[in-house]
Amino acid sequence: MTSINKLYKDIDEKELKRLFTIINANTLEYKNNQTIAYSMRNRNMIGIIEEGSANLVRFDYNGSRTIIEELNNGDVFSDMFLSSNNSELVAIATSNCKVTFIEYDQLTKKIKTNNTAAILMDNLFKLLSDKLINKNERIELLTARSIRNKLLSYFELQEKKYNSKSFNLNLTYTDLADYLAVDRSAMMRELKNLKDEGFIKDVNKKITILY
Repeated sequence: MTSINKLYKDIDEKELKRLFTIINANTLEYKNNQTIAYSMRNRNMIGIIEEGSANLVRFDYNGSRTIIEELNNGDVFSDMFLSSNNSELVAIATSNCKVTFIEYDQLTKKIKTNNTAAILMDNLFKLLSDKLINKNERIELLTARSIRNKLLSYFELQEKKYNSKSFNLNLTYTDLADYLAVDRSAMMRELKNLKDEGFIKDVNKKITILY
């Protein structure tokens, strides 16, 4: 089941539209590479990826860029789900996409009187539980001691996600390096080594795990 189906599970489409009108939800469209949201002054705001994809990116004081999360259909993002610090959080579209913004407080106010709001909140909590699992996997990935181990761990996570030893690498190589928090040139050398040593096959960014 995709994230979008999980988020809107057991919710009638007409009732969802009615709820979004009541709580003043706002749906906007973005082009590929367009910034979706800077660090939101209102930490109460939740973004929902309705169509397309994006990366959640953090910039530190020195301008260093780290991809925090890949966002796809139905995924949610918000400052309120992340630890508070002074670095800048940006959501950047990686394809043409559509995003709905809702205020968490407006949604919670309707839980007792609106069944659709109650179901949406329950589904949201379930998605956040999945996010916690993914966050733990990300921590394991980032704490791997070498670029090789980070790459292999990432590929194994993709194998698990797609239930296949062959999958398309959706991130650009630059984005992958930022996601793994490694130098791009060093990562490309390690990718070549992994191919030469028979660990993986890479054809037009379609990765096949051979081990």
